[in-house]
Amino acid sequence: MNLSVKIGNITFKNPVTVASGTFGHAQRYYNLEEVKRLAAIVSKTVTFHPQVGNPPPRIFETPSGMINAIGIENPGINGFIAQKLPALKKIGAPLIVSILGHDEEQFIGIIEKLNEEEGIAAVELNLSCPNLNHKTLVAQDPAATAQLVGKIKPLSKFPIIAKLSPNVTDIAEIAQAAEAGGADAVSLVNTFTAMAIDIKKRQSRIGNFTGGLSGPAIRPIAVYMVHKVASRVKIPVIGMGGIMTASDALEFMIAGATMVAVGSANFINPRAPIDVLEGIESFMKENKISDIREIIGSLKE
Repeated sequence: MNLSVKIGNITFKNPVTVASGTFGHAQRYYNLEEVKRLAAIVSKTVTFHPQVGNPPPRIFETPSGMINAIGIENPGINGFIAQKLPALKKIGAPLIVSILGHDEEQFIGIIEKLNEEEGIAAVELNLSCPNLNHKTLVAQDPAATAQLVGKIKPLSKFPIIAKLSPNVTDIAEIAQAAEAGGADAVSLVNTFTAMAIDIKKRQSRIGNFTGGLSGPAIRPIAVYMVHKVASRVKIPVIGMGGIMTASDALEFMIAGATMVAVGSANFINPRAPIDVLEGIESFMKENKISDIREIIGSLKE
């Protein structure tokens, strides 16, 4: 069976990766041979300067999901390159580095530093950063998305993946803007803005007041958004949002996703991405499917 998929000029051996922020920097997995079976691993988002993250509590479990407001705690790009990248490269799986700048210059600075490194397959732009011209995120503004991707793409020696926010009126419009800016792929969806309240204290259960909802609760909306985007862009779509099983992943692929990323499931079952991969392989064998491309975008209207 052929499970390989392509993003930009990189061919991945299968369509299963992990969502940024749910695999940490993979410290607990360095010696596991199984991790090498994944298409890629995606690092925790890296910023230009170190960040300590948000005040606790940072995570709260909700029905069929969880709200998190970690705040992108990370050692900054210099710390990442010195402390995290060498071990990540030793794993043997292709590495996608997720990055976030708080302005255009920081994005450019991160890319310039990563360009000096080897062993990186692609870069994912976390566009959940403030749009300095408006009180929105870059991922909520088509013009800002196209402008930022357009500035980064020519500078990067790696394929560029634009990670989109679902907290918009029309996510396909944002995806088209990322494509116009030169993105090699888009990944979606990021978490939905949410909150939970302690009714006795009459306070938010999250130290940051609001957070991002992930998990199975968001999956049907995420599948819809992936289908909507895949029908409007020509570049590959990486689908994510509550994938727990191979059946969940196949929904995204049939809807049009070229790759899928397992996120919240990692907190429950660290082997979840491998289970998803093996399930896709079993599905293909059972249904006599020889090429993964027979599944991608095969939804009947």
